[in-house]
Amino acid sequence: MKAIRAALALCVTLFSSTAFPLEIKPYSAETLAQMQKSNAAVALHFHADWCPTCRAQEKVFNAWKGDASVPGTLLVVDYDKERDLKSKLKVRTQSTLIVFRGDKEVARLAGKSDEKSLKEAIFGSK
Repeated sequence: MKAIRAALALCVTLFSSTAFPLEIKPYSAETLAQMQKSNAAVALHFHADWCPTCRAQEKVFNAWKGDASVPGTLLVVDYDKERDLKSKLKVRTQSTLIVFRGDKEVARLAGKSDEKSLKEAIFGSK
């Protein structure tokens, strides 16, 4: 019994200290609600295919994909289709990044595509 408890304690320690790499997914209201309910860090990227700044941001985000030093979830929102969400969150421009911890907005950035600014928005919010 002591061995089982020790093994479980080790698993919990290893699991809780492991950072999960950045995961990039398409936006869905259900996914956002689930992430917010679990108090997980989640960012919304309001992206438009025609936007050069959005494409530059996307390159930075894709370079971080799978990198455990950049943990969290990035939900890509179609700027042209998600009008209700844009209105609700008062998003006025494509290339907007909004970072949440639970249901609380902790950072917002628009129009920036350099790695330093994007990292500060995401990591400065922890």
